[in-house]
Amino acid sequence: MSTADTDIQNLGSFVWSIAEILRGDFKQSEYGKVVLPFVVLRRLDCILEETKDAVLEAEKTLPDGVDDETRDMILFGAAGGKIRVYNTSRFTFESLKGQDPGQLHQNLIDYITQFSPNVRDIFLDKFLFTDQLKRLNDGGILWQVFERFSQIDLHPEAVSNAEMGYLFEGLIRRFSEISNETAGEHFTPREVIRLIVDLLTANDKDALGGSGIIRTVYDPACGTGGMLALTEEAITGMNDKVRVELYGQELNPESFAICKSDMLVTGHNPQQIAFGNTLTGDAHAGKTFHYMLSNPPYGVDWKKYQDPIKAEAAEKGFDGRFGAGLPRVSDGQLLFLQHMISKMRDDEQGSRIGIVMNGSPLFTGGAGSGESEIRRWMLENDWVEAIVALPTDLFYNTGIQTYVWLLNNRKPSDRRGKVQLIDASSERFWRSMRKSLGSKRREIPDNARDEIVRIYAAMLNGEGEEDWSDFSKVFDTTGFGYREIRVERPLRLNFQINDERLERLLVEKAIQKLDEAERQDLLDALASHMPTTLFTNRDAFDKGLKQALKGAGVKITAPVRKAILSALSERDEDADICTDKDGNPEPDSELRDYELVPLSEDWRDYVAREVTPFVPDAWVDESYCDARDGKVGRVGYEINFNRYFYKYVPPRPLEEIDAEMKQLEAEIAGLLKEVAA
Repeated sequence: MSTADTDIQNLGSFVWSIAEILRGDFKQSEYGKVVLPFVVLRRLDCILEETKDAVLEAEKTLPDGVDDETRDMILFGAAGGKIRVYNTSRFTFESLKGQDPGQLHQNLIDYITQFSPNVRDIFLDKFLFTDQLKRLNDGGILWQVFERFSQIDLHPEAVSNAEMGYLFEGLIRRFSEISNETAGEHFTPREVIRLIVDLLTANDKDALGGSGIIRTVYDPACGTGGMLALTEEAITGMNDKVRVELYGQELNPESFAICKSDMLVTGHNPQQIAFGNTLTGDAHAGKTFHYMLSNPPYGVDWKKYQDPIKAEAAEKGFDGRFGAGLPRVSDGQLLFLQHMISKMRDDEQGSRIGIVMNGSPLFTGGAGSGESEIRRWMLENDWVEAIVALPTDLFYNTGIQTYVWLLNNRKPSDRRGKVQLIDASSERFWRSMRKSLGSKRREIPDNARDEIVRIYAAMLNGEGEEDWSDFSKVFDTTGFGYREIRVERPLRLNFQINDERLERLLVEKAIQKLDEAERQDLLDALASHMPTTLFTNRDAFDKGLKQALKGAGVKITAPVRKAILSALSERDEDADICTDKDGNPEPDSELRDYELVPLSEDWRDYVAREVTPFVPDAWVDESYCDARDGKVGRVGYEINFNRYFYKYVPPRPLEEIDAEMKQLEAEIAGLLKEVAA
């Protein structure tokens, strides 16, 4: 079956139909373990088939004792030299069809194990493909599956690299859905990737001009490599003379195998795609990159591998990757962003970052928290260039709101000290899909993408001929910062001896530790020597308590005295202020409050305007200071999109609502009448 005149969607449907053969022998969640490696295998087979004879002939002429590196170099050349893959098995898919079907399993094992080491590793260690072939053979369906894949022409002349990307995306989406993967583990739709890439390269056309230009691109959670491939496509589209080097790291074995395969067949160095956990084992340590982009998993915790991350943060600080702070273990998005920042180039060109995250990194965590400190670090270093709010329902496995963060450590002069917020979540920037794909019900059309990029590139705001203030606003970096000051109010208590308060006293731990006789002596002293009148001054009550205990001959410890004062007291706004031994007012922890003062304002002026007129007895706890600058109040940063783009919609008039309700009542009554008839 040739795909020359068949669109990629039909090809995907055909490949998916092959998965139906697996029903009964494999769980639905296991279909991808068979289909995806078979697609990769067929793709490589189509590419290598025309040079098969040349490779086999070259292998025969290899000198005795040749080292592995020389062997690979010779055979890569025999395979065409454009891709770093060869296969020395005598089989191809075409020749396997002419063999005894009963020998297919053994022949396929021979075929796979004769690939060059860089591909053999993919099938044996990452796809674990030999295990799946055995299951297919044991189930008696290996020949059926193989024969169906043999019908597909996946040669690059029939299916381009971009189309292969779409094919993988569609298949993986389906496999993810039936596997019930979490919302944070999904593939990024192509239109979202194109938007990020266009934003990253929006103002780089001049910088990418000429010859001899090299650009490095990195994705720390590269999946199947879609972001890397589309970034290269965009850059070479501006200048086909640019040499683009792609780097990535991926934790999922199957996604890594697909990405590495793609790098192989497109002529890239597959060794630049690493396998493993980026956060615990940086495979590209010491390297920096021109462009970095990623859609890391969000809403996924990092608790199970927190020890090495916390150790790096503690031991290396800002010399490592996580010096700014650690977010809560329930969400590791800001860990990926810090990791990417650590790989920014410190030269004239600098680096640009585009990363998709949910709303949590914008505002989660108060002043002094890990999240706030990371935001503070980025904004105070003036790396955040823009944040774009995307429409909901864009992704296959989740409909939540997402945001694209754009960072640049070489901002142009007009953007220095500024952050642009773009609200691209309205209907202006999306359209409904004719057919939903999982949770994906919307898409960003090309014209909307171009408009978002234009708003960003020109830093459009509420100025000029067009007023873009409904969709774009520019703020000073300090505009997102605040000082959290602690406002105290004095403790005011009344005291009284009555049955209710005495019952509270008996459950105090210090009182329960007394023996029965001591406890009874204390109660008798309070009942017989203390008046039952209401005290509104703690010192007066304490003085009376001491006299009563002395008169009754009862001695108490400090914990018992504290328990008495606690149990026999109640807060009273009309009571006198309780003071410490120096005569200073004691704060009431229940009345303690925190005020967020904008960084642009002195906290004293703020308190005089917003606090003192309403609570004259309040004061600011000046010992509550920021750990970094030592000033009063803890510094925090948050970016609340809703606050900046909120539009008040007045409620409908009551008359209109009432009329609508009456109309609905009449309709219901009519329907009931029809049913009764």
